[in-house]
Amino acid sequence: MIFLRRLALPAAIALLMTAPASLALAAEDAARVIVKFKAGSVLMRAQAQSASPQRVAHALSLGQRIGRTLHDGPGLSSRTQVVLADGLSSAQLAARLAQESDVEYAVVDHKRFRLAAPNDTLYGDNLAGFTPTAGQWYLRAPIGALQSSINVEPAWDITHGSASVVVAVLDTGIRDDHADLRANLLPGYDMVTDVGMANDDTGRDADASDPGDWITYAETTGSGQFAGCGRDDNHNLAAENSTWHGTQTTGLIGALTNNGIGMASVGRNVRILPVRVLGKCGGYDSDIMAGMLWAAGISVSGVPANPNPAKVINLSLGGSGACTQAYRDTLGQLTTLGVTVVASAGNSGLGVTVPANCPGVIGVAGLRHVGTKVGYSDLGPEITISAPAGNCVNTLSGQPCLYPILTTSNAGTTTPIAASNIYTDSYYTSLGTSFSAPMVSGTIGLMLSVNPALTPAAIRTILMGSARAFPTTGGDNGDGGSTSVPRCAAPSSTEQAQCYCTPATCGAGMLDTGAAVAAANAGLQAQIDFSKTGAVPSQALAISGVNSWVASGRSIAAYQWTLVDGGGIVAPLTSASGSSISVTPSALGRFTVRLTITDDLSATSTTSQTIDVVTPTAVTTVTTTPASGGGGGALGGGTLLGLLAALISALALARRERTQASRKA
Repeated sequence: MIFLRRLALPAAIALLMTAPASLALAAEDAARVIVKFKAGSVLMRAQAQSASPQRVAHALSLGQRIGRTLHDGPGLSSRTQVVLADGLSSAQLAARLAQESDVEYAVVDHKRFRLAAPNDTLYGDNLAGFTPTAGQWYLRAPIGALQSSINVEPAWDITHGSASVVVAVLDTGIRDDHADLRANLLPGYDMVTDVGMANDDTGRDADASDPGDWITYAETTGSGQFAGCGRDDNHNLAAENSTWHGTQTTGLIGALTNNGIGMASVGRNVRILPVRVLGKCGGYDSDIMAGMLWAAGISVSGVPANPNPAKVINLSLGGSGACTQAYRDTLGQLTTLGVTVVASAGNSGLGVTVPANCPGVIGVAGLRHVGTKVGYSDLGPEITISAPAGNCVNTLSGQPCLYPILTTSNAGTTTPIAASNIYTDSYYTSLGTSFSAPMVSGTIGLMLSVNPALTPAAIRTILMGSARAFPTTGGDNGDGGSTSVPRCAAPSSTEQAQCYCTPATCGAGMLDTGAAVAAANAGLQAQIDFSKTGAVPSQALAISGVNSWVASGRSIAAYQWTLVDGGGIVAPLTSASGSSISVTPSALGRFTVRLTITDDLSATSTTSQTIDVVTPTAVTTVTTTPASGGGGGALGGGTLLGLLAALISALALARRERTQASRKA
């Protein structure tokens, strides 16, 4: 091979000296790497011996060595130049070129922007004349008390989101006249079949707009279809205003960003496909599943084909019970098509709701600003990851909520007000795991923008492997420290208030959008897996890295495990270079391990996991069945067995969840 390289080198130089400039790649999505060659290397000696006064181009020779077609970009110095390529990422090309003996270093030629942070008026912190003064605190870097913030700006340094990526929002519909949403919306569909619940005098139709889902006092106190659907802060029967829930969840994923007004969204330029599946008092499983299929581009009887299939589906909805086979079948079809489904955990403080507890769904739990589980969030081993859900901190009546989730909404109390263009704030609050899931969906939209080939399994691995560890301090019950914040336990029939998350209760960690998008762009992510039942003293625990992800066409060449902190209960590792390790903790406590993987291009990825060693307890799965309402109310009659009655854990009704936040957060 060396002999062949040497034979090819003079020919390569001769060819490139006479090659037209059009040989160079100009496409923006080409891999672009800055390469510095070693002094005295073969390529540098060839340049020194050349009779031409021009800088000798080296890309073709390098390309022949690595089996890729490379092109020369501009030179930076006598030994430094840009190299371009198609068909792989910049990170992949840099890793491969760095292995060459002639190369001193190879680094990605990043595109930089004037400002990573957008100019939307509500994005900044310390806002004057607006509450919350923290603005969109949940998008920024995790600094100080804001431990659960998702760190989105590093992701925006890589991509602003692609218009070719479609995220479907299955919800109450959307107000498409909101100025901060309109340009990112695709034509959607209304899947609500029940005319009364639809509240628009029609069944299924091509209008995905939200007409309002208000409940009158007569409806909730009567014996009809909506009996028991409206409740006040004390859970007494009462009228309820329209929630504009779908408009609120949509804003977090795809509100127009850097447009000088309103808010910023996670996904920025990704496109939103609104699918209406919820109406007054919730929605039927059948409508929700039909919406999932249609959103993915799968034919639904009686409904026109969807010309804009989604690769991500956001479900900020749920209901109690186990995952049904119907949901499993629907999700199986979506997985086959490469569609990722994200769902909110629920807002009861109990076990995870349907569909977040279904296999294959990315279930998202809710966090307070300090990184503890927010009191109302459901929890359990089905959770994949956690993200901010909003919390108020202060509990005094009439005081502003300090850490709500700011997003788009409508000012109408019942029917919508045209182009009202309002946003939720500290008094008109958005709180709940309904708003945690869209942050994950928006993150996935950015990941697919840089790597469209990602599968649902790869997306899950990247999200989990790039997540930040949960904090173990900083929680405050608002009582001056007289009570401590406990560690989260397995769900039971008793609601759990604020608690310190563990991987067995809140997923792999806290969403880090910047790290997730960087990993998707690099094509490599280490992942640590172990039993969700946790570790127990004196019993061996298998810890695995086999689910680590590497981009197609590459392979993991090496695993390296490190015991970061044995906690006084785990002995040093005796075998640390396999895909899995086994440890036997000697007592209760916690320990931390780190895994670094190296692929065949010498690229590396590292992740860490802190593992709790606990007293073994039986994990109880709790299924709660709401009481039947009179005259065909929630889940009472046989014809309503498919109804996610009231969707208490999904709709994040502002009044109800404000009460939950102040009581449990």
